[in-house]
Amino acid sequence: MYITTLDPGASPLDYYGFELRRYREAASLTQRQLGVIINYTGSMIGQIETAKKLPTIEFSRAVDAALNTGGLLTRLLDLVLRSQLPAWFRQVGELEARAVEICSFEALMIHGLLQTQEYARTVLGTLDRTNLDDRTAVRMARQRIFEKQEPPVFWVILSEAALYLEIGGRKTMRGQLARLLTYENNPRVNIQILPFAAGTHAGLQGSFNVYRFANDPSVVYTESYRSGHPTANPETVKDCSLRYDHLQATALSLRDSAALIRRVMEERYGEQRDAEADSVAEVELQR
Repeated sequence: MYITTLDPGASPLDYYGFELRRYREAASLTQRQLGVIINYTGSMIGQIETAKKLPTIEFSRAVDAALNTGGLLTRLLDLVLRSQLPAWFRQVGELEARAVEICSFEALMIHGLLQTQEYARTVLGTLDRTNLDDRTAVRMARQRIFEKQEPPVFWVILSEAALYLEIGGRKTMRGQLARLLTYENNPRVNIQILPFAAGTHAGLQGSFNVYRFANDPSVVYTESYRSGHPTANPETVKDCSLRYDHLQATALSLRDSAALIRRVMEERYGEQRDAEADSVAEVELQR
């Protein structure tokens, strides 16, 4: 049987597969035997070894434990997943991984670092469902920056519109808003809502992020269709930082923001609304 030979220098995914195979063979295990130990199929292990499928954090931890790698594959995983981001977006993954503070304004949707899997899958699947499982996994993996020993401080201002734009249906939105509320007492993840009542505000030009680092200049990142625009230009950084200060001053407090999120979740997406919708549908069917 022909065995695919990977070039470990071709990509982080190829390097991961190469190291997985090297450690497995050093342990004198077949793909099937390793699969029995870690509760995965031999076929799955083969696909990862040949860079045809993305590994997960659960898979990486299981293999590291089984093959005594010293945590190598788990450490490699972040690099692997960042390399799978769209080329124009990869720098964002790198900025998020290095930043000590992230300040974000989102004019329309929930920020990717706060999205549930269901919400992210719906967003990513709009008009393009190719490799949707892998693309969703890559987006969710970005959130692992909050699991670091020293995670960044994340300040995010969401337009109230993001709470009402029904992405994925009421159940998905209920879960998404519930996710936002899990950060209510986390001092490193701070969520504020910019209410409709704010009227004219400093974010009318669109969403943007400011990344701050321990020893490097701050970077502003804006986005247009399928292209990203990072800049460390001091004047741009100064302007966007001032805009962010004004947005924070206009937005609801952390406590009032959580109260609004909770109210929208219950009144617009609550289980009672689902029951009412089912009743209306049943009446329509009986007509």
